[in-house]
Amino acid sequence: MKLIDYMQEKKAEIEVVLDQVLPKSGIRPSILHESMRYSTLGGGKRLRAILAMAACEAVGGDPKQAHGLAAALEMIHAYSLVHDDLPCMDDDDLRRGKPTNHKVYGESVAVLAGDGLLTEAFAELARMPEKFNVSHEITVRIISEVAFSSGSQGMVGGQVEDILSMGEGSNDADQLEFIHTHKTGALFRASLRCGAILGQASSNELNKITEYADSFGLAFQITDDILDETGEAASLGKAVGVDERLGKLTYPRIYGLEKSKEMASACVARCHQALRGFSDSAWPLREMAEFIIHRDH
Repeated sequence: MKLIDYMQEKKAEIEVVLDQVLPKSGIRPSILHESMRYSTLGGGKRLRAILAMAACEAVGGDPKQAHGLAAALEMIHAYSLVHDDLPCMDDDDLRRGKPTNHKVYGESVAVLAGDGLLTEAFAELARMPEKFNVSHEITVRIISEVAFSSGSQGMVGGQVEDILSMGEGSNDADQLEFIHTHKTGALFRASLRCGAILGQASSNELNKITEYADSFGLAFQITDDILDETGEAASLGKAVGVDERLGKLTYPRIYGLEKSKEMASACVARCHQALRGFSDSAWPLREMAEFIIHRDH
């Protein structure tokens, strides 16, 4: 199977799960549920969900058992994007090729839609034992990992540092690394680690998946920074040049485009190194590492 077919297959699976999990727009308050569904369904690469399922598969687990985790990760990611786009943060008008949530539903509903998505994500994680036959012990472990990665020492903390560094003219490489390993990398780390935990990975396998995750997350963010400078809005589905407009710390700003590309390639090499001891069942992870730096969106 080609990677594009694998990703489309997994994406279709998770779209079905998300449609079932998210409250229907007809349930009161309708505008809130419509807003939550608007920003979660029918768009995005579903990368975090696919990585979770692929990691589960790579250690010999059943990827369908990771459907609840995958849905929760995508809801958390969607919530983060809704809040990230708000006027008080990046003030973006376009996301995934359509108007951002606050442009359609207003800022108040957008904030609450993000709150609703985050809360519903943890409700779905808590349902894993009854829905996907996940043990209570593993369920608690996964909830803890996802919560830590999403919170003040993970994604939210990275977002705060990102905001604080805007426009200050800093070229602090350590600050840049902190922002990206937390704001973007933490949820990738949780996706891959939790997928492997669901697949009952050994300690060594989990360590190697974690190494892969850290390198993958960095490769993704460096490429994202590059695309913000060189990509096209039509392909990306969002505005370009936002980082420069906001004075954000980025890899091209500190290292230049060519050095940034070299750094992303080095991250991919480390991804392959981390997976050396894995069987052919890890082929999606291997190919996704290559895909991530050659994408145009």
